[in-house]
Amino acid sequence: MGAAGALSLKGRALRALSQREHSRMELARKLAPHAESAEQLDRVLDELQRGSFLSDLRFAQSLAHRRSARYGLRRIERELGTHGLEDGLAQSVLGPLRDTERDRAQEVWRKRFGSLPTDAAERARQQRFMAQRGFAAETIFWVLRHGAADPDTAADPPAG
Repeated sequence: MGAAGALSLKGRALRALSQREHSRMELARKLAPHAESAEQLDRVLDELQRGSFLSDLRFAQSLAHRRSARYGLRRIERELGTHGLEDGLAQSVLGPLRDTERDRAQEVWRKRFGSLPTDAAERARQQRFMAQRGFAAETIFWVLRHGAADPDTAADPPAG
């Protein structure tokens, strides 16, 4: 393909960013094969950040929002960690998810199972499912104890 048909590095970046938010690290990985040098890649990424086209905060918020309906805090936290974000940034985005973890876990459980386990094997299966989605053990135990009960009226588990 000739120079007229080739997309510039910045053009490629803007195309990717128009589809969804990307972390700087993720976008750099996607663009690296098309960059003439690491310096050129850094210049383009810096320019995109200065122009607010590229934002790790927006990326983290977007990822957390997309994943929160299906996954627990631990899974989202691990995924954010793979994108090379500053620790404080990830924690600021995860803060609000902590407040809704029980409700989100209950909804995931309700969609998948809808009824409390009747034996140990079914209980273990439901626990594994919830754990694989990144919900904390105490949250899983609460959901399997209270099922579809209103989280605001169900008793909290004892501290320990």
